[in-house]
Amino acid sequence: MGKIHTLHGVIDTPMFMPVGTMATVKTMSPRDLNEIGAQIILGNTYHLYLRPGDGLIKEAGGLHKFMSWDKPILTDSGGFQVFSLAHMRKITDEGVIFTSHLDGSKHFFTPQKVLEIQTAFGSDIMMPIDECVAYPASRKEVEQSVKRTTAWAKESNLKLQTANFKATENCQIPTLFGIVQGGTYKDLRKRSATEIAEISFPGYAIGGLSVGEPQEAMFEMLDVVTDILPDEGPRHLMGVGFPSDIMGAVKLGADIFDCVIPTRLARHGTYLGYNGKTSIRNKVFEKDFTPMDPTCACYACKNFTKAYIRHLFWAREILGLQLLTIHNLHFYIKMMAKIRQDILAE
Repeated sequence: MGKIHTLHGVIDTPMFMPVGTMATVKTMSPRDLNEIGAQIILGNTYHLYLRPGDGLIKEAGGLHKFMSWDKPILTDSGGFQVFSLAHMRKITDEGVIFTSHLDGSKHFFTPQKVLEIQTAFGSDIMMPIDECVAYPASRKEVEQSVKRTTAWAKESNLKLQTANFKATENCQIPTLFGIVQGGTYKDLRKRSATEIAEISFPGYAIGGLSVGEPQEAMFEMLDVVTDILPDEGPRHLMGVGFPSDIMGAVKLGADIFDCVIPTRLARHGTYLGYNGKTSIRNKVFEKDFTPMDPTCACYACKNFTKAYIRHLFWAREILGLQLLTIHNLHFYIKMMAKIRQDILAE
């Protein structure tokens, strides 16, 4: 268990970040996020750069003021989004040239460009650009991604120390985490973790997992990495995941998690609990006038029945999606609080 100190507050770890890709967690207001106990949210550099643009966000006073969120924000580099658009980008050793999925315009993400964008956002924690490969990937592809990820991490760390990145009244210098790649090749994971640790960052992200590999392989790669990364730096396992993924990863040394699973499942009519996931669409709930979880203290469970939320979902009312999202995110936040309590009790 640890603490991360940022300009916008102290974060207790292990913790889960709701994903706010477009400067909003889908169906949730900042008030809702505060009520469920969210400590930090994640924003996406690729999407916010394209719309509404880093210039506009900076003019608004930074991402916090723009979206009226006064707690910490972590922004990823947009690397995963760029690399997932394989038919719309070209990778070079200098960076990534890509075509906007919105209007077809051309853009070039370099290590310095990605830092400039996130600095304009006023992020509390930011990520350098990295090269994430798909699963499965050839050894040659993964070796190249490790090489580029290390080179870009070195350049990003160096650029952050230059005069171009001075804090202003509305724009602090964010904390930069290093990112480890390596696919599911144990020796390449070791190489990447060693090279990134040698650069010395205040925190570390573990990328390229939760991209389709078996859970066993993910845990194996995580175990390799956390043995190498410095103990004093928090470890962010990017894009993970289901409750079983998180609980297993905490035991292996991961501290920070983010994933769209709780919000995405909510939009598809599914609520989560320690017994797994349940579809509110099920016919059996048509006349079920009990809460989704009688032990849950979230707004949805304290005030509404399964029958009512099922009705909202089938009637395509937005409130149904919001109530399911509130419950799912509350479940994740409270799960992490319980994990922290269990660690303290050991």
